[in-house]
Amino acid sequence: MNRTLKRASNIFYYFLIAVLLCALLVVGLSKAAGNEVSFFGYQIKSVLSGSMEPGIQTGSIIAVKTGGEMERFSKGDVITYRAEDNMLITHRIVEVKNAGQQYVTKGDANNGADMNPVLAENVVGQYTGFTIPYVGYVFQFATSSQGAAVLMILPGFFLLGYSVLVIRRTLKQVKQLLHDKTIGTE
Repeated sequence: MNRTLKRASNIFYYFLIAVLLCALLVVGLSKAAGNEVSFFGYQIKSVLSGSMEPGIQTGSIIAVKTGGEMERFSKGDVITYRAEDNMLITHRIVEVKNAGQQYVTKGDANNGADMNPVLAENVVGQYTGFTIPYVGYVFQFATSSQGAAVLMILPGFFLLGYSVLVIRRTLKQVKQLLHDKTIGTE
């Protein structure tokens, strides 16, 4: 029983360390890159609206392939682009204009096309088809100031609490050993 408890305790400890390191990595890379973290030419983006449902659900994360010629896209491709207010939008191309210099886009769940055509220079990348539902909520929270603080502080408190428990248990064992030794010498 004691061995099982110790093993579970060690697993929990290493799990907390792993969570803390992952949080540091995600938040650190995100902040250093201005929330534009790129892995091997792919960026992970959070989906905050339902304009592309049911294919891409609100709260999902998606992978976007960045780089290359932004005039290469064709009708039916799903792209992520910067709107006039610097907000990122992921929509499907419904029409290509001026040999790929402009794209008319539309969200799959929307009734009509977007008001303004997208300039090729505003395209960030192409949606790859990779999506994980609901993780976007966590990702969005983690990249916020409050989320970064929580993801750094909360595991730290757990580690601190765990350390206090280990120290108390060790002191209790030392005290018991000293007590046993004192009784054995009398």
